[in-house]
Amino acid sequence: MKTNTKSHIDVLFDKYADNHQHPSNELIHWVCVPLIVFSLLGLVWCIPFPYLEFMGRYNGYVNWASFLIAFSIYYYYKLSPVMSYFMLLAVFVMSMLIVQLEKVEANGGPAVWLVCAVIFVLAWIGQFIGHKIEGKKPSFLEDVKFLLIGPIWLLHFICKKIGIRY
Repeated sequence: MKTNTKSHIDVLFDKYADNHQHPSNELIHWVCVPLIVFSLLGLVWCIPFPYLEFMGRYNGYVNWASFLIAFSIYYYYKLSPVMSYFMLLAVFVMSMLIVQLEKVEANGGPAVWLVCAVIFVLAWIGQFIGHKIEGKKPSFLEDVKFLLIGPIWLLHFICKKIGIRY
């Protein structure tokens, strides 16, 4: 007799989905969750990091965000290696965008931290509007790990759509 037990990641997705049923809230999450991840990564990226002489011209690429990335990718890997690979790809793209923001700042544009702080605040306002529409509080208020589940919850829909088992 075959048992139909769900994997730990599917249980987390189901629990997260309980607070994300309204189509407007889901759409807001598709926009705001990636923006929150990007802006948080950018804000942590901007925290001063000790200069590492041996890194030479690559010195700016190791920073506090590197540790945030390592921790989160490890967490995702423990849940699902496939999800960790997708998130690593997403973080790579976001990191490239942050480097571009640094170049804009160096040429007289706005500070990276300021751009990321504005995005962060606006995206969270969007999230709370979505949950107001939903009529349910955000999942992370129950358990903080749902802050990490949100991004891969979105990715799991992409995986399902293109037929990749996670």
